[in-house]
Amino acid sequence: MSDIKYKRVILKVSGEALAGKDGFGINPEVIKDLAEEIKTVHSMGVQIAIVCGGGNIWRGETGAKMGMDRAQADYMGMLATVMNGLALQDGLEHAGVPTRVQTSIEMRQVAEPYIRRRAVRHLEKGRVVIFSGGTGNPYFSTDTTAALRAAEIEADVILMAKNNVDGVYSADPKVDPDAVKFEELTQLDIINKDLRVMDRTASSLSMDTEIPLIVFNMNEPGNIKKVVLGENIGTTIRGDK
Repeated sequence: MSDIKYKRVILKVSGEALAGKDGFGINPEVIKDLAEEIKTVHSMGVQIAIVCGGGNIWRGETGAKMGMDRAQADYMGMLATVMNGLALQDGLEHAGVPTRVQTSIEMRQVAEPYIRRRAVRHLEKGRVVIFSGGTGNPYFSTDTTAALRAAEIEADVILMAKNNVDGVYSADPKVDPDAVKFEELTQLDIINKDLRVMDRTASSLSMDTEIPLIVFNMNEPGNIKKVVLGENIGTTIRGDK
């Protein structure tokens, strides 16, 4: 453990990342590969909590643009994150990693309700905890969930695992060949430059709690391990003001 820089982490995985090349739904191979990556880090003694997005199944914002009630559409998105959480739990337990799913909306037949003290106790006992259901409130993203849960469990860092994106750029590198990759930023930079790494609510909360964020490519094997060991990959977004 002496070589580990971050001993309790929140891993934020986008829904799109879980879809892999399919672009929609849950890709079993992606789940399997991610579970193995997490297993490697877990075996080092790192306490890992995970927040999954739901964009591979449903986006509340998209539903609202189609004319749905925004709150109703967001609740559907929360349910999508539960599906992703259960899929990832299954992958982790097949890999031999004890895992608990906690949801902000109670559904006791499939998962525990979110209880902060119980979540921390699971981490201390060496279990991975997956936080599903967002914050339980409409209008808040899973980025905000990650920032909120990180503060609640006193995580050392938020690891934002991206799908084939190796950090934060000044523009979309797939569109703009002159886009510049940032090695280090602050949350205030993210807000002022409108870089859209996290939504403004999540950035403001991370800035208030001073929890750093590291954006990196989850498709590169071994990257999660490299991050927790303190290797300089991706983009580090400092939590200080």
